Amino acid sequence: MLPIAAALLLICCVPARAQVQVHLLPAPREAHFAGQTPLPDKIAVDVPGRNPEDEFAARDLQKAVTAMAPVRGWARGRGYRITLLRASSKEAKELLARHALAFDKAMETEGYVLIVGARRAYVIGATGAGVFYGVQTLKQLLPLPGAPRLLPTGTVRDWPAMRYRGIDDDLSRGPFPTLAFQKHQIRVFASFKINIYSPYFENTLLYPDQPLAAPVGGSLTPAQARELVAYARKYHVTIVPEQESFGHLHHVLKYDLYQDVAETPHGYVLAPGQPGTIPLIKSWFTQIAAEFPSPFLHIGGDETFDLGIGRTRREVEQRGYGAVYVDFLTKIHAALAPLHRRLLFWGDIGDAHPEEVSKLPKDMIAVPWNYSADADFSRLIEPFAKAGMETWVAPGDSNWNEVYPLERNALENIQGFIGAGQRLGSAGALTTVWNDDGEGLFNLDWYGVLFGAVAAWQPGESSIADYQDAFGMVFYHDLSGKIDQAEKELMISEDALESANTGLNSDTLFWLDPWNAEGQEMSPKMLPVAASVRVHAEQAIVLLAEARRANPDLREQDALAAMDLGARRLDLIGMKFELAQEMAAAYAQALRQQHDAAKAKETRNMLEEISGTNGRCQDLRDAYTALKAEYKRVWLSENRPYWLGNVTVRYNLAIQRWQRRGDRFATAIRGWDLGEDLPAAPVLGVPAVPGR
Repeated sequence: MLPIAAALLLICCVPARAQVQVHLLPAPREAHFAGQTPLPDKIAVDVPGRNPEDEFAARDLQKAVTAMAPVRGWARGRGYRITLLRASSKEAKELLARHALAFDKAMETEGYVLIVGARRAYVIGATGAGVFYGVQTLKQLLPLPGAPRLLPTGTVRDWPAMRYRGIDDDLSRGPFPTLAFQKHQIRVFASFKINIYSPYFENTLLYPDQPLAAPVGGSLTPAQARELVAYARKYHVTIVPEQESFGHLHHVLKYDLYQDVAETPHGYVLAPGQPGTIPLIKSWFTQIAAEFPSPFLHIGGDETFDLGIGRTRREVEQRGYGAVYVDFLTKIHAALAPLHRRLLFWGDIGDAHPEEVSKLPKDMIAVPWNYSADADFSRLIEPFAKAGMETWVAPGDSNWNEVYPLERNALENIQGFIGAGQRLGSAGALTTVWNDDGEGLFNLDWYGVLFGAVAAWQPGESSIADYQDAFGMVFYHDLSGKIDQAEKELMISEDALESANTGLNSDTLFWLDPWNAEGQEMSPKMLPVAASVRVHAEQAIVLLAEARRANPDLREQDALAAMDLGARRLDLIGMKFELAQEMAAAYAQALRQQHDAAKAKETRNMLEEISGTNGRCQDLRDAYTALKAEYKRVWLSENRPYWLGNVTVRYNLAIQRWQRRGDRFATAIRGWDLGEDLPAAPVLGVPAVPGR
């Protein structure tokens, strides 16, 4: 067998044919392909054992088979059969022996074997999950639209490096997905062998006996939770709900009904020691346990910065922050013990107060988190490992406060943190998505979070380069390579933006007025990089359009639309600083020569290029108007309407800003035509010496 540690498999030894590349994500542990076989129209999928889980996997496979391009005039006479078997069956044992393939103990929970021959293929797993994951790999071997209808032949032996492979998805700070989109997420997650989906709640899980904090139209109801759990179970995905139970609770504590349990008035941290605090937490999690039959519950507990500045000030001063924090988590653990679930919590305490970790209950699961590309990940994990506690590591997609996720940082962070977790015995990985700015779009996050899935399944430190070369084909079914190249162009655009060293994230730069005081401070930093930011973002837009034109049937069209939106938002950042500079410079020159009759036509052209039919004020107004419409379409492709107005209002303000500026310039131009002097630059809000 050939061990495969990357995302790219090379099928060699194909007689009379060129080498064939097969892209698989995650990459199997062991694979050997010796050829390929044409696939006929008639392809049957059968399940001799009639196991309901395996029959579901067979239906999932049959959908993929049906979606393949039809045969064009050959191989019609014979059929091809795919059989799903349990490893304990007589037929599976005979097949494994015949092909000299072992089904090791490490494979029993989720491992699988593929045997792909010229006339038939077998998927063998010891469990429903194993069979299902074998099917997901076989689906990726099927020919894509536009490719020859050939199936690689050979064998695969595979099993995961980490038991728990998950996504932690922020559902509390703006966007709230539709149930249909969450089901789509689960299908995609499962196809990449993710088995944990952890929705993050602060106030957006509806508690019928405490309905005050849940926003109307922006929360998950008990009935929806049950429906989602049942749906995910079929795909071998366990939903592990996270309800913050310590910090990040402002949208609960802003209500006066909860002031008795708040550390500070209308703050965001629950106060340990208040009579109502533990009963409130117990009430929440009792309902959660009834709706989510997971063996785990996530109680949050990160970033409790206000602890010790309000009701617990004296206790923290006397005992120390770490002691009070650990004591409260221990009380939560005791209160929730009757629910018989293992509790996950964010592992801040391991870094901040490692001396307190040993006091935590040993059956709790620490989730250390870090989103840097070059952190000392071992330092974050070791305090819990040394205390005998299970750990799951939590890297991040670097999407928060950005118009497009910082993919380079995300991939390196995920690679390093999950690799360190595997070395230090972490049982799981939760790749996180956060929506701090309220503008996050999950359809922008697939590239990062699915690398988290790949890195958690594959042993060791996963190859970023191999993932980048395979992603477009596996996720979008793009044979052209243009989508992969577009991702790389966006990374270069982001690198250029980062090189400006503004100290601001791209979301802030997107909304920043280049003519206010802060904008003028940023202008000298932005102008040298603006062209590079724009050129690479624009090249990504062109590549996406070319890929879609070449294959109108690409998958994940909503994600492609989101990618186009992200590229256009990056482009507008650069455009805004460029055009603002050009307008200010042009107006300064117009002021200097406004009384020179010989240059009247030139002056008039300068002014009209600031505000007119093709004026730069109008260009910026139009750009924000177009992006508002595109943003709304992308938002509604995945989210409920709730919260959307809080984002579009910012587009409205930007549109109005440039419309009003254009109007003021137009008034000044008309006055100049009538013989009046042009107003001084500050009167129109124009910086007199732009960008300097």
